[in-house]
Amino acid sequence: MTLSADEYHDHLKTTAVRAGFTFGDVVLPSENDLSIGQLRFRYLDWGTKGRRPILFLHGGALTAHTWDLCCLALRDEFYCVALDQRGHGDSDWAPDADYSISAQREDIRGFADRLGLDRFVLVGQSMGAINGLAFAAAHPERLSALVMIDAGPEVRRRGSSRIREFVNGGAKPETLEEIIERALAFNPRRDPQILRRSLMHNLRRQPDGSWSWKYDRRRFQQMGGDQHAAERLGLADGLVRVTCPALVVRGAESDVFHQEDAEHLAKSFPNGRQITIGQAGHTVQGDNPKDLVAALRDFLG
Repeated sequence: MTLSADEYHDHLKTTAVRAGFTFGDVVLPSENDLSIGQLRFRYLDWGTKGRRPILFLHGGALTAHTWDLCCLALRDEFYCVALDQRGHGDSDWAPDADYSISAQREDIRGFADRLGLDRFVLVGQSMGAINGLAFAAAHPERLSALVMIDAGPEVRRRGSSRIREFVNGGAKPETLEEIIERALAFNPRRDPQILRRSLMHNLRRQPDGSWSWKYDRRRFQQMGGDQHAAERLGLADGLVRVTCPALVVRGAESDVFHQEDAEHLAKSFPNGRQITIGQAGHTVQGDNPKDLVAALRDFLG
């Protein structure tokens, strides 16, 4: 983590107020590592083990910290754990560049086994939602609920192409100001000052003073390929096996996941429900975490 503990604490306090939360106390998660197969994974543990577990999976090019406010808001009611998936954050990159959905599904299984998670809630956004769906279809007995945020088996090419252009746009060394400028152009909903500190979780400073992203670009080169598209579309066949309650969340301003996509996906689950979060695009947990938390509480309550 690039932020110091004091900077991280101050950042959470500031972002919580801006998002409309009121917390009596702001705590920081513990940062832990474990090995699954040949890879080392970093995860955030919000410290209330023994309560109903929720595993949070971030989207592509993000890290476990994208869930900070959601976990901070829910930790008194749930045991919240957020994982840096392979090739992201402070987890290992796949040496063989295997970022297939099946490989990431097995990461989730191995992680849940190592932590002893059973009958847990799985919440995923974008890439994390797809990986979560793959796990849910393969191991439906392991989940008590599934939440898919702004993603489904089908892909809207225009919106997904815009994301790929953004994450692949920083291939050359950039200054922090250049990165912030590009990030605000991509998502103008974000507050520039808050964004500056949020990005510290996603960036690594290089010896020459420039910054690089904490994700393996090879993963995004595979996204537009036929193999990845076929693997993703094939997940639709497994929807009927996901018998736990499933919530499909859409950001009202998303250009990646349309309203008809969300409604169709929810109806395809045996026990599905759909909700749209206002004032949010594709990254719902960052754009409007307060309303997302309210929706999660209602669904899981």
